[in-house]
Amino acid sequence: MSSVRQFMDKHYRHFNAREAVAAARAWEAHLEAGGKMLVSLAGAMSTGELGIILSRMIREGKVHAISCTGANLEEDVFNLLGHNEYEVVPNWRALSADDEVALYDRGMNRVTDTCIPEDIMRHLEARLVDRWRKACEEGVRKFPFEYLYDILRSGEVDEYYQIDPAHSWLLAALERDIPVYSPGWEDSTTGNMFAANVLTGKLPHHQCCKTGTEQFAHLIEWYLANNGEAEGKPSVGFFQIGGGIAGDFAICAVPSIIQDMQRETPFWGYFCQITDADVSYGGYSGAVPNEKITWGKLAVDTPKFHIKSDASIVAPLIFGYVLGD
Repeated sequence: MSSVRQFMDKHYRHFNAREAVAAARAWEAHLEAGGKMLVSLAGAMSTGELGIILSRMIREGKVHAISCTGANLEEDVFNLLGHNEYEVVPNWRALSADDEVALYDRGMNRVTDTCIPEDIMRHLEARLVDRWRKACEEGVRKFPFEYLYDILRSGEVDEYYQIDPAHSWLLAALERDIPVYSPGWEDSTTGNMFAANVLTGKLPHHQCCKTGTEQFAHLIEWYLANNGEAEGKPSVGFFQIGGGIAGDFAICAVPSIIQDMQRETPFWGYFCQITDADVSYGGYSGAVPNEKITWGKLAVDTPKFHIKSDASIVAPLIFGYVLGD
């Protein structure tokens, strides 16, 4: 039987297809040389169930850190605990405003063709509020992902799993003990919940959750510890799905070290972005990789790939190639 890898090698010879194969081969070469890889997740990749294959990438040591939107962080857990109650709307482009109201009235939050039930959000909220409150009382401060790690590690939600836990990328990240950064976490359902619970007095203050700048400082420390410079290995690679804050937050670690901390460090050692954004004036999602040279993020000779396509189609193919499927 032919493999994904064989199929891509045979047919993906030009244009975006060739770029996808080249990016996968370069990822392999980067890992074989001892380099590490950070993956940034924008868009609704978790609800799109990218975790089915991303979890394997993490467990097999192909991914060493994640930077994602708060939505991707929480939606992996929503899917883990509520997948059977999700509804798929195949004709989502044809929905009227009244159709959308009907979904709203039933507590079905739509992400393109997939509706996430409100109930599962409240299920997770109750468990998070208990931990946030306890942390406030004890003077403990953690990153958003660490509270989710605590819930998953405790075993208290195991009985509620509605997908194979092997398909949860956050569970895989927990098992491999890799950091998960969620810049702009307040722009997510659980971030909204946190602020609302402070405002309603259910939580005494905001201080139990570490700030975005603390996440950035932790990422800088992680980069300095993992850039391979001391061992003569390649610096950390950067694989970007979509654009936005998940990508720009993380990639800015290097110029901040060099320009703000006045400390020498290698540029990112590999860069690939999958985006369907048009090349644009002033837009980050559509910026070509070479623009990052002027910002001190990439070097002239950094392997660079810019794949103009749908990440929900292309990312699993690249991951499958790297995994040898």
